[in-house]
Amino acid sequence: MKKGIHPDYHKVVFMDSATGFKFVSGSTKNSKETIEFEGETLPLVRVEISSDSHPFYTGKQKFTQADGRVDRFNKKYGLNK
Repeated sequence: MKKGIHPDYHKVVFMDSATGFKFVSGSTKNSKETIEFEGETLPLVRVEISSDSHPFYTGKQKFTQADGRVDRFNKKYGLNK
């Protein structure tokens, strides 16, 4: 790597603002907020969505579009009972 052209890469704590879930990852993101995490003082970056709150990863996804298609099919072919 060339010196002086890359941003500072360091450990950062990311916190999901919806659930409070925290995890450490390497990042170039900076923050004025810090937090004590596992014995280290690290910068804190708040995120709106993480794997802890995203419907795809939690299994709480709703399939509203598929329900509409099934209802239309049943109505079209008279399968409603």
